[in-house]
Amino acid sequence: MTAAAQHPGQYTPDDHATWATLVRTRMTTLGHTAADEVLNGIETIGLTPGRVPMLSELNARLTPRTGWQVVPVTGYLNPREFFSFLADRRFPSTTHVRPADQLEYIPSPDIFHDVFGHVPLHADPTFAELLQRFGLLGSRATSDDAMEAVQRLFWFTVEFGLVGSVDNARIYGSGLVSSIAEERHALGGTCTLRPFVLETVLQQSFEVDVVQPTLFVLPHFRALRDAVDRLAGQLPGPDTPMIS
Repeated sequence: MTAAAQHPGQYTPDDHATWATLVRTRMTTLGHTAADEVLNGIETIGLTPGRVPMLSELNARLTPRTGWQVVPVTGYLNPREFFSFLADRRFPSTTHVRPADQLEYIPSPDIFHDVFGHVPLHADPTFAELLQRFGLLGSRATSDDAMEAVQRLFWFTVEFGLVGSVDNARIYGSGLVSSIAEERHALGGTCTLRPFVLETVLQQSFEVDVVQPTLFVLPHFRALRDAVDRLAGQLPGPDTPMIS
């Protein structure tokens, strides 16, 4: 992974048009399918279809509210690097825009997935604190098995989580918020939705480049904080303090 810079001139008119199409398309359904915290966050940080957002402008709204900032990066972050960013309330984001022929689904992150999918929840104080706890949890994962457990919990919550009940679920995971194809699959009856149980989630494997056959529904975000803290208590290794 290397640090990156973002500048307005890197985006073409086609990039801005792709961003606009993505935002407008997702907002046609998110009002009915997304958790209130997601919708409030989109408004709070000022995401609009007008143009590809500059991270510095997002941070001007986000950092005073919750202490989080979005940091441009290029290249792959290994899990330990990624969680170390979160522990410092920094979220690493790509800056490129996906190709126009991959609007519905893209297997690797782009700025739409990273910013539109993830960052709105960073404006919610409860979730902002929870995400930092995830970062601290990742720093305690000193073995491959421990890191796998942290990644599974992160994948089925922050990336592909739902909240509410199995019969009345709202999406909040970034992979669902940023992809109409993933949202359609999750809520359209072809995906198995199960109540969130930490032990069950930790037994569920996943693949990053396929739609998810099974997803989990939190009753509320406090349950995720409890799950993160429970997993922290189970991990061996250095006693990295969690937030009290």
